[in-house]
Amino acid sequence: MRTDGKSFRHESLQDTKAIRDLLKSISQGLKEGHLSFSDADGEIVMEPEGLLQFKLTAAKRQGRHRINMRISWQVDESPEKKEKSLAVRSRR
Repeated sequence: MRTDGKSFRHESLQDTKAIRDLLKSISQGLKEGHLSFSDADGEIVMEPEGLLQFKLTAAKRQGRHRINMRISWQVDESPEKKEKSLAVRSRR
């Protein structure tokens, strides 16, 4: 695992039931808009919202099967942009 408050990495061997449980937790976190990833070395919290980009790849090569899923989204971290209002006027 690697964590610096902005990134998190964990790698381990799991059986299919454990992987199903992890995927269910991720799915629930996406539904609720709150994901927390942690292990003994640290934690990262994410709040997905709006449109998310989803990428899925699958491959079978030389007896090794792999599935990769990537979910990403943009976060607008500047609150002043959200608070600004637009005004449009004509000369009348």
